[in-house]
Amino acid sequence: MSQSINPVRVVCADYANPVHAAAVVMLLDAYASDPMGGGEPLSEFAKANLVPSLASRPQAFSVLAFAGDDDGTPVGLVNCIEGFSTFACKPLVNVHDVAVLAGYRGQRIGERMLELVETLARERGACKLTLEVLSGNAGAMRLYQRAGFAHYQLDPAMGQAGFMQKWLD
Repeated sequence: MSQSINPVRVVCADYANPVHAAAVVMLLDAYASDPMGGGEPLSEFAKANLVPSLASRPQAFSVLAFAGDDDGTPVGLVNCIEGFSTFACKPLVNVHDVAVLAGYRGQRIGERMLELVETLARERGACKLTLEVLSGNAGAMRLYQRAGFAHYQLDPAMGQAGFMQKWLD
C-alpha cells in the first residue's frame, strides 16, 4: 500500500549532518535488502564506514528525499560517483544507487531526486549521467526513460553496451 507524500523535500545530502548520514545508511540498507538490490542487508562494516568513506571522496555525492517538513521521514536516496569521459574529455556522473522505500514508490520521488542529480552534475561540468539497471526492474526502467535515459550504444549495428563486473578479493 502506497503512502501519499505531501510535501516531499529533495536535498543534496550533507554527510556531516547526523540525520542525513543515518538516512543514507538506512536507505541503502533497505535497498540492499530488497530483491532488486541483491536481497542481502549491508554488512556491519559497510554500515559503519559508508558515510565517512563517501565523505572522504570529493567525487561522491548523494541526494535524499524526506517525507514531511524539514528532515522528516527519509524515503529516497540516490548515490552518485563522478567519473571521466575520455571521449568528451569531461566529467560524467554515474548514478550508482537509486532507492525509494517500497511504500513510497509510484509518486515520482525518484524522478525528483534525479532532477537534482542532473542539476548537480551540470554544476560539476559533467557531459552525461550514466547508470545500470537490472533488465527485470520494469519500474526503474520506466523511471529512467521518463528522466531521459536510454541504452548506451555507439553504432546500432554493434548493439547496446552491457554492464559487467569482476569482484576483487
